[in-house]
Amino acid sequence: PIQQHLSLSQRMSNLRFDGKVAIVTGAGNGLGRAYAHLLAKGGAKVVVNDLGFNVKGEDEGLKDHPADVVVSEIKQAGGIAVADKHSVEFGEKIVKTALDNFGTVDILINNA
Repeated sequence: PIQQHLSLSQRMSNLRFDGKVAIVTGAGNGLGRAYAHLLAKGGAKVVVNDLGFNVKGEDEGLKDHPADVVVSEIKQAGGIAVADKHSVEFGEKIVKTALDNFGTVDILINNA
């Protein structure tokens, strides 16, 4: 079948998440950022969680917080997203961000 000839990224881009709410931790860069964009492109409302530190736990002093940058990218592409800057140690605060903004949580990607 033709499905076998499609690349993984082509198949993933066809996934739909309409009406779903997703939390992605560590979504300011790398795989977390990619997951957040994929979910938003598929119609999910996304909570973009990131502390804004590098992999060593150091504040890089960036002008714009990584979570805010990813939210801006998602919105510019027509998606819906909010930033959350809580540590994953306080997961209930991240969930509260989702509930306060979107009323539910359907998907969680613990990438941090």
